[in-house]
Amino acid sequence: MRLEGKDIYLDTLSREDCRKLWNDFEYDFTNPTEDLNIGHSDEKAEEWFKDIQEKQGEVNIRLGIFLKDGTVIGDVALQDMSSRHRTCSVGMGIAKISNRSRGYGYQALELILGLGFRYVGMERITAGTLEMNLGAQRILERGGFVLEGRQRSAVYMNGRRWDRLEYAILKEEYAQRAGEHA
Repeated sequence: MRLEGKDIYLDTLSREDCRKLWNDFEYDFTNPTEDLNIGHSDEKAEEWFKDIQEKQGEVNIRLGIFLKDGTVIGDVALQDMSSRHRTCSVGMGIAKISNRSRGYGYQALELILGLGFRYVGMERITAGTLEMNLGAQRILERGGFVLEGRQRSAVYMNGRRWDRLEYAILKEEYAQRAGEHA
Protein backbone atom coordinates (compact mmCIF):
# COMPACT_ATOMS: atom_id res chain seq x y z
CA MET A 1 0.00 0.00 0.00
CA ARG A 2 1.65 3.19 -1.15
CA LEU A 3 0.10 6.62 -0.62
CA GLU A 4 1.78 9.48 -2.50
CA GLY A 5 2.27 12.99 -1.13
CA LYS A 6 4.15 16.02 -2.44
CA ASP A 7 7.51 15.32 -0.78
CA ILE A 8 6.85 12.00 0.94
CA TYR A 9 4.96 8.77 0.53
CA LEU A 10 3.52 6.30 3.02
CA ASP A 11 4.21 2.59 2.64
CA THR A 12 4.46 -0.63 4.62
CA LEU A 13 7.30 -0.82 7.15
CA SER A 14 9.79 -3.65 6.75
CA ARG A 15 11.85 -5.14 9.56
CA GLU A 16 14.85 -3.13 8.29
CA ASP A 17 12.80 0.09 8.21
CA CYS A 18 11.80 -0.44 11.85
CA ARG A 19 15.42 -1.05 12.83
CA LYS A 20 16.53 2.11 11.00
CA LEU A 21 13.83 4.26 12.63
CA TRP A 22 14.60 2.80 16.03
CA ASN A 23 18.34 3.46 15.67
CA ASP A 24 17.92 6.89 14.01
CA PHE A 25 15.58 8.28 16.69
CA GLU A 26 16.91 11.51 18.19
CA TYR A 27 15.58 12.84 21.46
CA ASP A 28 15.03 16.58 21.33
CA PHE A 29 16.53 17.84 24.59
CA THR A 30 15.71 21.49 23.76
CA ASN A 31 12.03 20.75 23.01
CA PRO A 32 11.18 17.46 24.75
CA THR A 33 7.75 16.12 23.86
CA GLU A 34 8.05 12.60 25.27
CA ASP A 35 9.94 10.69 27.91
CA LEU A 36 13.59 9.88 27.26
CA ASN A 37 13.73 6.25 26.12
CA ILE A 38 17.15 4.90 27.00
CA GLY A 39 18.13 1.50 25.66
CA HIS A 40 17.22 1.62 21.98
CA SER A 41 18.49 -1.66 20.55
CA ASP A 42 18.01 -3.99 17.60
CA GLU A 43 16.09 -6.31 19.94
CA LYS A 44 13.66 -3.52 20.84
CA ALA A 45 13.27 -2.71 17.13
CA GLU A 46 12.45 -6.37 16.48
CA GLU A 47 9.80 -6.32 19.25
CA TRP A 48 8.30 -3.17 17.71
CA PHE A 49 8.21 -4.79 14.24
CA LYS A 50 6.49 -7.90 15.65
CA ASP A 51 3.94 -5.73 17.48
CA ILE A 52 3.20 -3.87 14.24
CA GLN A 53 2.69 -7.16 12.39
CA GLU A 54 0.38 -8.58 15.06
CA LYS A 55 -1.89 -5.52 15.08
CA GLN A 56 -1.69 -4.48 11.42
CA GLY A 57 -5.12 -4.22 9.83
CA GLU A 58 -6.92 -5.39 12.96
CA VAL A 59 -6.33 -2.74 15.59
CA ASN A 60 -3.83 -0.47 13.83
CA ILE A 61 -2.72 0.55 10.38
CA ARG A 62 0.90 1.69 10.75
CA LEU A 63 2.83 2.92 7.71
CA GLY A 64 6.30 4.31 7.22
CA ILE A 65 6.91 7.89 6.16
CA PHE A 66 9.43 7.83 3.29
CA LEU A 67 11.16 10.61 1.39
CA LYS A 68 10.77 10.35 -2.39
CA ASP A 69 14.27 8.80 -2.58
CA GLY A 70 13.05 5.86 -0.44
CA THR A 71 14.63 6.92 2.87
CA VAL A 72 12.38 6.04 5.81
CA ILE A 73 12.11 9.00 8.21
CA GLY A 74 9.16 8.15 10.44
CA ASP A 75 5.88 6.37 10.95
CA VAL A 76 2.22 7.29 11.14
CA ALA A 77 -0.67 5.15 12.34
CA LEU A 78 -4.38 4.83 12.72
CA GLN A 79 -4.50 3.21 16.16
CA ASP A 80 -7.06 1.55 18.41
CA MET A 81 -9.48 1.22 15.51
CA SER A 82 -13.06 0.36 16.43
CA SER A 83 -15.11 -0.85 13.47
CA ARG A 84 -18.20 -0.84 15.70
CA HIS A 85 -17.85 2.84 16.62
CA ARG A 86 -15.92 3.80 13.46
CA THR A 87 -13.33 5.63 15.53
CA CYS A 88 -9.59 5.54 15.99
CA SER A 89 -6.70 7.75 17.01
CA VAL A 90 -3.76 8.92 14.94
CA GLY A 91 -0.14 8.88 16.06
CA MET A 92 3.06 9.90 14.34
CA GLY A 93 6.79 10.09 14.90
CA ILE A 94 9.71 11.39 12.86
CA ALA A 95 13.05 9.94 13.90
CA LYS A 96 15.65 12.63 13.18
CA ILE A 97 15.35 16.19 14.44
CA SER A 98 16.56 17.48 11.06
CA ASN A 99 13.46 15.99 9.38
CA ARG A 100 11.03 17.60 11.83
CA SER A 101 9.33 20.95 11.13
CA ARG A 102 9.74 20.50 7.36
CA GLY A 103 6.13 19.77 6.43
CA TYR A 104 6.55 15.99 6.25
CA GLY A 105 4.35 15.38 9.29
CA TYR A 106 1.51 17.46 7.87
CA GLN A 107 1.70 15.62 4.54
CA ALA A 108 1.68 12.27 6.36
CA LEU A 109 -1.32 13.37 8.42
CA GLU A 110 -3.26 14.36 5.30
CA LEU A 111 -2.52 10.99 3.66
CA ILE A 112 -3.44 8.88 6.69
CA LEU A 113 -6.65 10.88 7.26
CA GLY A 114 -7.65 10.24 3.65
CA LEU A 115 -7.04 6.53 4.16
CA GLY A 116 -9.00 6.47 7.40
CA PHE A 117 -12.03 8.42 6.24
CA ARG A 118 -12.25 7.39 2.57
CA TYR A 119 -11.25 3.73 2.67
CA VAL A 120 -11.29 2.34 6.21
CA GLY A 121 -14.68 3.81 7.12
CA MET A 122 -13.73 5.89 10.13
CA GLU A 123 -16.12 8.67 11.14
CA ARG A 124 -14.08 10.20 13.98
CA ILE A 125 -10.30 10.33 14.41
CA THR A 126 -8.73 11.61 17.61
CA ALA A 127 -5.21 12.70 18.54
CA GLY A 128 -3.55 13.54 21.81
CA THR A 129 -0.45 15.60 22.46
CA LEU A 130 1.22 17.38 25.34
CA GLU A 131 0.85 21.12 25.85
CA MET A 132 4.51 21.80 25.11
CA ASN A 133 4.38 20.07 21.69
CA LEU A 134 3.54 23.17 19.70
CA GLY A 135 4.53 21.52 16.40
CA ALA A 136 1.98 18.75 16.85
CA GLN A 137 -0.68 21.28 17.81
CA ARG A 138 0.01 23.31 14.65
CA ILE A 139 -0.15 20.20 12.42
CA LEU A 140 -3.38 18.98 14.00
CA GLU A 141 -5.11 22.37 13.82
CA ARG A 142 -3.92 22.93 10.24
CA GLY A 143 -5.26 19.44 9.45
CA GLY A 144 -8.74 20.41 10.67
CA PHE A 145 -8.63 18.88 14.15
CA VAL A 146 -10.59 20.64 16.88
CA LEU A 147 -9.31 20.92 20.44
CA GLU A 148 -11.93 19.11 22.51
CA GLY A 149 -10.35 18.94 25.91
CA ARG A 150 -7.46 19.40 28.25
CA GLN A 151 -6.41 16.91 30.89
CA ARG A 152 -4.78 19.17 33.43
CA SER A 153 -1.42 18.06 34.90
CA ALA A 154 -1.94 14.60 33.36
CA VAL A 155 1.71 13.82 32.62
CA TYR A 156 4.83 14.10 34.75
CA MET A 157 7.94 14.54 32.62
CA ASN A 158 11.30 16.22 32.99
CA GLY A 159 10.61 17.32 36.54
CA ARG A 160 7.24 18.96 36.01
CA ARG A 161 3.60 18.28 35.22
CA TRP A 162 2.14 18.91 31.76
CA ASP A 163 -1.40 19.07 30.40
CA ARG A 164 -2.49 16.55 27.77
CA LEU A 165 -4.53 18.05 24.91
CA GLU A 166 -7.22 16.00 23.18
CA TYR A 167 -8.12 16.76 19.56
CA ALA A 168 -10.58 15.22 17.08
CA ILE A 169 -11.78 15.55 13.51
CA LEU A 170 -15.06 14.20 12.17
CA LYS A 171 -15.59 12.68 8.74
CA GLU A 172 -17.87 15.52 7.65
CA GLU A 173 -15.28 18.11 8.73
CA TYR A 174 -12.60 16.27 6.76
CA ALA A 175 -14.88 16.00 3.72
CA GLN A 176 -15.68 19.70 3.86
CA ARG A 177 -11.95 20.56 3.96
CA ALA A 178 -11.29 18.17 1.07
CA GLY A 179 -14.26 19.45 -0.96
CA GLU A 180 -16.04 16.10 -0.78
CA HIS A 181 -19.43 14.87 0.39
CA ALA A 182 -19.45 13.05 3.74
